[in-house]
Amino acid sequence: MSNSPVTLDQLAAVGAGRVVGDGSVRIVDVTHDSRAAGPDDLFVAVRGEKVDGHDFVDTATAAAVCVEESVSTTIPQLVVADTRAALPLLAAEVHGHPSRHMQVVGITGTNGKTTVAHLVAAIVEAAGEVAGVVGTVGARIGAEQLPLERTSPEASDFQRLLRKMVDAGVRTAAVEVSSHAVVYGRTAATDFAVVAFTNLSQDHLDFHGDMETYFAAKASLFAKTTGIAVINTDDEWGKRLADMVAMPFLRVGTDGDFSAEELATGLAESTFQLRTPEGSYPVRLPMGGRFNVENALMAAACTHAAGYSAESIASGLSSAAPAPGRMEAVVVEDGPLVIVDYAHTPNGIEQVLQSVAPLVDGRVIVVVGAGGDRDAAKRPEMGRAASQADLLFITSDNPRSEDPEVIIAAVAAGADGPAEVRIIEDRRRAIAEAMHTGEIGDAILILGKGHELGQEIAGVVHPFDDRAVARDVAGVR
Repeated sequence: MSNSPVTLDQLAAVGAGRVVGDGSVRIVDVTHDSRAAGPDDLFVAVRGEKVDGHDFVDTATAAAVCVEESVSTTIPQLVVADTRAALPLLAAEVHGHPSRHMQVVGITGTNGKTTVAHLVAAIVEAAGEVAGVVGTVGARIGAEQLPLERTSPEASDFQRLLRKMVDAGVRTAAVEVSSHAVVYGRTAATDFAVVAFTNLSQDHLDFHGDMETYFAAKASLFAKTTGIAVINTDDEWGKRLADMVAMPFLRVGTDGDFSAEELATGLAESTFQLRTPEGSYPVRLPMGGRFNVENALMAAACTHAAGYSAESIASGLSSAAPAPGRMEAVVVEDGPLVIVDYAHTPNGIEQVLQSVAPLVDGRVIVVVGAGGDRDAAKRPEMGRAASQADLLFITSDNPRSEDPEVIIAAVAAGADGPAEVRIIEDRRRAIAEAMHTGEIGDAILILGKGHELGQEIAGVVHPFDDRAVARDVAGVR
């Protein structure tokens, strides 16, 4: 790390806390995980839903600890009112406020975050720069891939990652910002140059309770930054956000600052004229589906706000590879078209079906399930959206701690569309049955897991990749 160590006394001023013990101790890193604490680190004891970090103060091999009340320990303590609120402030200070030395593009919304971030990175690279990405499929610094446990890392990990990007020469980073991250402050203390809103549809209501609260979490990101906003005003929630924000913003959509003209979409490619404030430019996007054109427009507006030229934007969009597990085609010779996509919300499923159905001569066959220990209210709606296909296989996704049969029954309860419904709990068998049923001219959509490499059942993650399973069934290596 290129940043200089800071003392505990200096951090006390940042975190509005008081020091117990030696305040001159020098800190080079911050962590919320006692197991990861090193001899030069500050361990911040965060109270979580299931675990209280204060219970692990004695096990942390750290230079100092940050707590909400003084504890019995031999190492210095920084006592603050709220460790969770202090964590991003302390981490940003220790790492030299990396977001002030780069442009961070924050992307929030229900669907499209990963693809928008992926396309922002492609535009940055088309301009000859090193790109940084943080999101659902992991983190990336140039060609270096870094795994992540969640879409938006905890604040200590996030600031450390941004510091690494700055040190690697990243000038612009695309960061997915989940609603959970906003609520828990994981991206707090970050200076966003651009914040973008893709759309909002039913998801995560197990956490937020209702759509208004869900929207409020997303919208609060825009109230906490002084950068430029990019808003999809074709989305009804986006229109509401545009009426609320006090910051300057760009509209994306039919009548927006960025829109698509002369649009032609296929299964694997879309062509259009990108209309921008600088003029119109031809784009040949290597992704199918109108929703991916919307994602491309969002990426174009984000990078325009970050100072990239329209030529770089059009070039980057045209040269981008598809995002992993997003409308990703599995090559099957002499058989049906097989597409793997991460669509796991009612709206996401609906958009994929609407994009694919007009472009195939045969049937649309869907394989989908719903995740356990997550928003149960969306399960029937997922079934309703997926049952607009010709044939629907309802199967397991990541049941986690729940009974797979209960989840499947909830999805099936909403499947009131024209599709013939078949229930096969075993996901591998469901994919195989769908592919064996499909014929040339059909499209098989394997939805819900996308890029994921595992399936969590009863607390155990088993290796599972929809793409690999489909290739195995097809005999493709």
